[in-house]
Amino acid sequence: MPVPLPPALIPFLALLRCPMCRAGLHLDRGALRCPAGHTFDIARHGYVGLLTGTRATSGDDAAMIRARDQFLSTGKYAPIRETLARLTAGTVPEQGTIVDVGCGTGYYLAGVLNQLPGARGLGLDTSVRALRSAARVHERAAAAAWDVFRPFPLADGVADVVLNVFAPRNPSEFHRVLRPTGRLIVVRPTGRHLAELRGQVPGAITIDPDKEQRLHRALTPFFEATDTEQVAYAMSLTGAQALDLVGMTPSARHLNPADLYNDDLLPDQVTVSLLATVYRPRRPRAARRRGAARRDPME
Repeated sequence: MPVPLPPALIPFLALLRCPMCRAGLHLDRGALRCPAGHTFDIARHGYVGLLTGTRATSGDDAAMIRARDQFLSTGKYAPIRETLARLTAGTVPEQGTIVDVGCGTGYYLAGVLNQLPGARGLGLDTSVRALRSAARVHERAAAAAWDVFRPFPLADGVADVVLNVFAPRNPSEFHRVLRPTGRLIVVRPTGRHLAELRGQVPGAITIDPDKEQRLHRALTPFFEATDTEQVAYAMSLTGAQALDLVGMTPSARHLNPADLYNDDLLPDQVTVSLLATVYRPRRPRAARRRGAARRDPME
């Protein structure tokens, strides 16, 4: 029996594009198809699978997703979600379209949509385990399996806001799918983020001190920063919460499981320290040159 089209996905049908030929997609017998016949199934969990060819690999296995769901449900990261929702509310129109690239379980997208009653959201992620949650996290949130490093399966200039929270980045694609008046919002950790945890647990991944410079170099050709907020606070943890916090991050793949159950290694308080920056798109250089060539010499 064909899986019915999730209601949250209906508004995105006109915006999605076939990842193989870039044609539009339509619903046909419980799947999305383009005029050339390329077909993409709708999973019974509510997301659409658009990945083609060699599938992207995701480090977010079932244990990581379970740990993330458990930790985020405690509200310990609620200040991050509240900051993101406030920044988004100041940039998106009432009926806006939000694309969350690397959405994970959809926790942050849901927080944004809660503050924007007329907005709709689409989450993109490679982890099908995470997408099972993202597709059901909010009545106006749709989800699709996609690899951030490939051209997005979206038409040009359809998004009012692109969210990028603790996720890989594709600046040229961010720029392409945003409207000229749209905004990109990037949330990333500073060197102080979870420093107590990283300092005590052997094998925990450190934060590259050149991370900000690399971010600046990658985004500057496409975007200009308009506002940056720092989110910083002390967060108390129970033993179970500390385990989930470690288990939901890439560090979990590099740790000795025995270390995770050593109470002497897990701190009962850590520092949360993040930067959230709003960017506006720059006009493409080629477009600026074309505009200059067409300009009336009498202006």
